[in-house]
Amino acid sequence: MGYGDFIVMRDLNFSVNRGDIFIIMGASGCGKSTLLKILIGLKRPLSGQVFYGDSNFWEAHPSEREQMMRGSGILYQYGALWSSMSLAENIGLTLQRYTKLNHRQIQEIVSLKLSLVGLAGFEGYYPSNISGGMKKRAALARAIVMDPDILFFDEPSAGLDPISARSLDDLILELRDSMGTTIIIVTHELASIFAIGDNSIFLDVDLKTMTASEDPNRLLAESENPTVRRFLTRGKEGAVEEKL
Repeated sequence: MGYGDFIVMRDLNFSVNRGDIFIIMGASGCGKSTLLKILIGLKRPLSGQVFYGDSNFWEAHPSEREQMMRGSGILYQYGALWSSMSLAENIGLTLQRYTKLNHRQIQEIVSLKLSLVGLAGFEGYYPSNISGGMKKRAALARAIVMDPDILFFDEPSAGLDPISARSLDDLILELRDSMGTTIIIVTHELASIFAIGDNSIFLDVDLKTMTASEDPNRLLAESENPTVRRFLTRGKEGAVEEKL
């Protein structure tokens, strides 16, 4: 994957299993967000293939790709809520556009999704009326409004204090367990990586390829790759070894 003649990453080969919380991690500039764009259909890879089940995503007709994407939801880094719309309007917009549900049915679903993320009763609030952590939860309610099979998260803990970040991690686990959703997360937050990740890939910014693919906790305990270990310990190698 890359831009013009500039190669960001090459030779990526990985699988995401159904029900995984799959982490895409690596240092700044390694291409995590570029990879996410390729997976959600915003950018075509320079070469290679992306499969959803048996369907070759980038070889499919645009209408087929759109249909595949309707089975997914996306939580953007800063929420991307429409500031001029209430939370109910933000979350219900997708249902208005892609379903034939009436207003009452949409409102019932919106209220249910807000309740699932801990925002029951906040339908009439605007993004400017709520905290950063609540905005992330509202954006998550929008991402799950169509009951997606796959959820994509771009740095979900960005801008959150440690308590709010942990609360969001717990919510992600609850949604995966209750909805059976497969979750793919771009993040560099170690606390989240170790708390919720089932599987992961590590993108090496210097080698321009992936150098690890494993449960992040197992990578911490067993990886002999110095770059991976530095990333997972933030250079505190001795302290981690003592803890282990």
